[in-house]
Amino acid sequence: MSARDTVEIGLNRFARRGYDLDEVSIVPSRRTRDVDDVSTAWQIDAFRFGIPLVTSPSDAVVSPATAVAVGEAGGLGVLNAEGLWTRYEDPLPVYRKLREAAGSEAPPVALLQEVYGESVKPELIGERIREMRDAGVTTAVRVSPQHTEWLAPAALKAGVDLLVIQGTIVSAEHVTSQGGALNLKEFIADLDVPVIVGGAANYTTALHLMRTGAAGVIVGVGADSYSTTDAVMGIRVPLASAIADAAAARRDYLDETGGRYVHVIANGRIGTSGAIARALACGADAVQLGEPLRSAAEAPGGGVWWDSVAAHPRLPRGATSAPVEPAGSLEQVLLGPAGAPDGRTNLFGALARTMAKTGYSDLKEFQRVDLVIGGAIGDGLR
Repeated sequence: MSARDTVEIGLNRFARRGYDLDEVSIVPSRRTRDVDDVSTAWQIDAFRFGIPLVTSPSDAVVSPATAVAVGEAGGLGVLNAEGLWTRYEDPLPVYRKLREAAGSEAPPVALLQEVYGESVKPELIGERIREMRDAGVTTAVRVSPQHTEWLAPAALKAGVDLLVIQGTIVSAEHVTSQGGALNLKEFIADLDVPVIVGGAANYTTALHLMRTGAAGVIVGVGADSYSTTDAVMGIRVPLASAIADAAAARRDYLDETGGRYVHVIANGRIGTSGAIARALACGADAVQLGEPLRSAAEAPGGGVWWDSVAAHPRLPRGATSAPVEPAGSLEQVLLGPAGAPDGRTNLFGALARTMAKTGYSDLKEFQRVDLVIGGAIGDGLR
């Protein structure tokens, strides 16, 4: 790290300079292309997708039905294996309770904690996966690192295609004095399905997670506009810098292994099509979206948003939102047409147009686009 990368914040105490996505701008190249000649497809392991989307495993936006709809639109829907759909045989009354408690405001976090107090039922994980498989889409479920060894077997037995092991911050090996720590490298080595792990916040963590044998690494701490991780824990990751760090780790791991490619999936305050384009331009292969999908008519939360950590029984790190009016169907939100010029609908159609305007035909080429740093221009989610 050069001296230019650090700032002295006090005597002999230095901090690294980092950049958020809204401080980065994309520079067009010397050529342009027809948008019909651009591909937004990406592939992880044997699974190919039309758009570089992995959904956040939030019950507010992902049910088995919406996971299928995302798959049909070309993305990967990730169901939370520790969410409402695996705690309740029929979670629809729970959703109604949350929406009724919200009215025009946000439902109280205490109510969220109450409904998530119901125990996870591993047999429901298998039922939900079979529901999605029967629709013919690629299936994926998320488990937290602390519950992976308990819940992953049910998902694997049901034939899940991709396993996502995701927490706010994930390391290759969790150190504990309590015993029974999950060693990701040993765990992944025994599996026949590809695993996506995260989140990583810097080069070192990303590289260590790649060395576990993961097919993809989630980068960022998943902050959305209602996240309180910064206020509660003091943890915040400038996402543009985190993506660039992980992309550097991917390049070094590619050299280290002689050609094994690990996908980088960006997760953070990505709320508009412009932010998606910037994340990919910084080196991500795909983005993980949650809150932007709450405006889809099919979102099970009815326009209310909450992240999985908002329901933590002892230390919630996210607020709930007031409901928003639907901006259109899920297909419109993802693929258009856009009904407003705010970058919150036709998210991936806009990405294709950005790639065409800057002269790149596919996502790997687009990762080489020139970037400049400027003032923040407001890619906020609210």
